[in-house]
Amino acid sequence: MPEAEHRPVRVVLDTNVLVSAMLGPGRVPDLLVALLVAQRIPILYDARIRAEYADVIMRPKFRAIPAARRERLLADVLEVGLELSNVGRYDGPLADEDDRMFVEVARAGAAYALITGNLRDYPPSLGFPVLPPATALAELGPPCAATIDRTSSS
Repeated sequence: MPEAEHRPVRVVLDTNVLVSAMLGPGRVPDLLVALLVAQRIPILYDARIRAEYADVIMRPKFRAIPAARRERLLADVLEVGLELSNVGRYDGPLADEDDRMFVEVARAGAAYALITGNLRDYPPSLGFPVLPPATALAELGPPCAATIDRTSSS
């Protein structure tokens, strides 16, 4: 992480990062989520993002992934997360209107970065970095030795 950066280390995760973590155990997005959880780095969200996370990871198309793993992933993210309630509107242009909530939460929570697999969906002038998972993982610390076991019920 750059020394000149004084922004608190809090991040916003685009839903595609959660999906990638769920689909690829041991891959970069999963290692990133494991790092955020293990180091208790706050993941910022609001009610809209929480609802989208829950809706997307429980979709029938992901039924090949055990429900316990999907539920554990969501529980881990929410456990270290910080839910914001007073989120202002961002009226700037975005390639995908569905991404507006992530920008609004990142701005309201003074996020260190918004982490996404879709960099092109976000303009460069948001006031915070928009990073791919690999860059965020490199900046925030070494990956955990192992991914978090999301198969257990505890």
